[in-house]
Amino acid sequence: MMQIAIAFATLLFLYKAYAQTNIALPDTSTLPTTATFTSSIPNLGGDLIPTGSGVSYLTLNSTKTLSSGSLSGETAILATTIAVANGTIVSVSGSSTTSSTSSISVTILQGSHTIPATISGNSTGNTTSSRTSTSAQPTNTQPCNNFPEFCNRKYSNITQVAAHNSPFVAPNNAAANQALGVIDQLNDGIRMLQGQTHYVNETMYYCHTSCDLLNVGTAESYFANITRWVHDHPYDVVTLLIGNGDLVKIDKYIAPLQSSGLTKYAYIPPEIPMGIDDWPTLSEMILTQKRVVIFMDYNADQKTVPYVLDEFSQMWETPFSPTNRSFPCSQERPPDLSNEDIGKRMYMANHNLNTELALGGTSLLVVTVSLLNETNGLSGFGSLGAMADDCS
Repeated sequence: MMQIAIAFATLLFLYKAYAQTNIALPDTSTLPTTATFTSSIPNLGGDLIPTGSGVSYLTLNSTKTLSSGSLSGETAILATTIAVANGTIVSVSGSSTTSSTSSISVTILQGSHTIPATISGNSTGNTTSSRTSTSAQPTNTQPCNNFPEFCNRKYSNITQVAAHNSPFVAPNNAAANQALGVIDQLNDGIRMLQGQTHYVNETMYYCHTSCDLLNVGTAESYFANITRWVHDHPYDVVTLLIGNGDLVKIDKYIAPLQSSGLTKYAYIPPEIPMGIDDWPTLSEMILTQKRVVIFMDYNADQKTVPYVLDEFSQMWETPFSPTNRSFPCSQERPPDLSNEDIGKRMYMANHNLNTELALGGTSLLVVTVSLLNETNGLSGFGSLGAMADDCS
């Protein structure tokens, strides 16, 4: 079984699918899907939208263009060659453009850019390059998230499958959302990972609602697992959405992100915020090896930490942690966006059906297990397929 939530980019869907297979959760089959419980039960923040004076949404009336000196670790593409699956090769270098047709259906990613000291080489046309690195070569050679036709499409114009509360794998724990770990999720095709963090005793952890309820380890450990997978899959672009559960300052995340090695691959946008048409293509991100996009829901500060992007100035969401089977395609966060602003951003449609339970004095949203197949179905009321058709 699988629980699915969806994230959409403008006009094209970013499917946010949450692998939820054979996980042991409380039986909610006898509960109505819109169950309500006593309001006296405190909620520690988990699956409900945070409120209060500490919650804010950035309002950016202008775009800030970062100087080249601000883009530490970024590389400039001097030439790019992309051959899509039909065998047509389009080569762009400077202001000239040439094309040719091949009878072989191949995908070629080729470019000239700044490269690590351990690797040397150059390319001319479709010739080869030399390599001095002795590291193991990747086993996957299908570029652009396994879809070569995505190579010349912008990041903001591609459907990505994602995992809601990706780290939370814990059999027989009601706060768990996943049955398979992050490596299995990525191997299965998940390309967007979301989860909630909490800062406890000077350490950042991934905890669901409360670290007393479910603590799956440090953020650094989770980030390191992603780094290893990204290193071994050099033709894939991955998105990470960090939930700042305690609304702490961005500097608390610098150490775990850097120590994990993930910042090596972190994409730094040239503008704040990025408009829907400002994003690079997947091939550009792969060629520069800046192919991990890191978002944070609250308290990101891109002027201080440019590789952690503010989510809601560049993306909007449908209702969070839905308990309504109709899954309305309505904008909830950030609040009060104009239609014009909505059209300038990517968007995420949350398609994971939840039931609210009282557990240990806490109001907790758990997966509506009895309707997983319907929720993840291709058609019918409350299905993922229906939402994909309607929310576009």
